[in-house]
Amino acid sequence: MGNTGHPMSQAAAAKLPAAVVFDAFGTIFDIAGPVMRHASVLGSKAEPLIARWREKQLQYTWLRSLSDRYADFELVTADALDYALESLAIANPTLRSELLALYRALPVFPDAGRALEQLRTRGVRALILSNGTGALLDSNVRAAGIDHLIDKVLSVEAVAIFKPSHRVYQLAVDAVGVRSDRIAFVSANGWDAYAGAAFGFRAIWCNRAGSPRERLPGVIERELRSLDNLSESLE
Repeated sequence: MGNTGHPMSQAAAAKLPAAVVFDAFGTIFDIAGPVMRHASVLGSKAEPLIARWREKQLQYTWLRSLSDRYADFELVTADALDYALESLAIANPTLRSELLALYRALPVFPDAGRALEQLRTRGVRALILSNGTGALLDSNVRAAGIDHLIDKVLSVEAVAIFKPSHRVYQLAVDAVGVRSDRIAFVSANGWDAYAGAAFGFRAIWCNRAGSPRERLPGVIERELRSLDNLSESLE
């Protein structure tokens, strides 16, 4: 893979990770996209629906992992949406179907797209490691037109448990074939970034919302407000 950007010093190149592994949902893909497409219909319930859907989605992944009752992410996402819709008294089967369909073609955060382009220019491999199913991830990558920027997509389906299980993060180590500290792990979810750090990755938290630090094990290497600064932060 050629490097068409500015030449780097040998010292800077030596500091680059062997690969950058990205979380998908909330980091590369904007999960608020489907609801915002229907904001005019949902009105004041749009923002609460975004928050409650995501909250229950994460809760269900953690609870299923703890109880050893894995179900794929698409089912978990649908169950979480059903809970959120009922809790907000939104009875609209057509809306439900449309929201789930849109989850297969989520918009990409502009800063994430630019970061992937910069990594490709610098010859750094980019992977996705996600709770999503392989089919859901492939659909989103293709729909967003970023398949040429992603070297490999890794799904928790391979180990039948969700993040933050160390078995999930090990998938990236096995795929890249290097020690965990040679991999930069990027997530916009604080709990995920800290878990990646505790596993041994060079963890970078894209804290777009300016949230407080998590009180969890692990030491974050970098905290960024935008992935526009990702490439430089790796040196």
